[in-house]
Amino acid sequence: MLNQYETVFIMTPVLSDEQMKETVEKFSSLLKEKGATIIFENNWGLRKLAYPIQKKSSGFYHLIEFKAEAEVIKDLETAYKRDERVLRFLTVSLDKHAITYNEKKRSKKDANKMPELKEEE
Repeated sequence: MLNQYETVFIMTPVLSDEQMKETVEKFSSLLKEKGATIIFENNWGLRKLAYPIQKKSSGFYHLIEFKAEAEVIKDLETAYKRDERVLRFLTVSLDKHAITYNEKKRSKKDANKMPELKEEE
C-alpha cells in the first residue's frame, strides 16, 4: 500500500538559482524513478534559519508531498545525506487528517487565485 509523505529540505544559500533548481529536480526525479507519485511541490524560497547550520544563517526551503512505498524513504534520505547542498531535511508520514488539511489548504489557495485572475482581465 502507498503511504502519503511530506518532505522538506533546506539547501545551502550559496547556490545559484540554477543549482537550486538542479538540486530540487534531482530529488523529484529520484522519487519518480522509485515509483513515487508527486502530489504537490512548493518552493518556499530563501528563509532565515532558527539557528546557524554549518555557519549559514539562511537556506532555500523546498517541500514535496508524495505517495510512495515505505522503502522509498530510505533511498531519499540517503540521497539527502550524500548531497552536500542539503543542510537539513525532514520527511514525515501523513495521516488522513493531515492529508485532508493539505487538500483543503491547496483548494483555498486555488479559490483565492481565481478572483485575482478575473480582476486582471
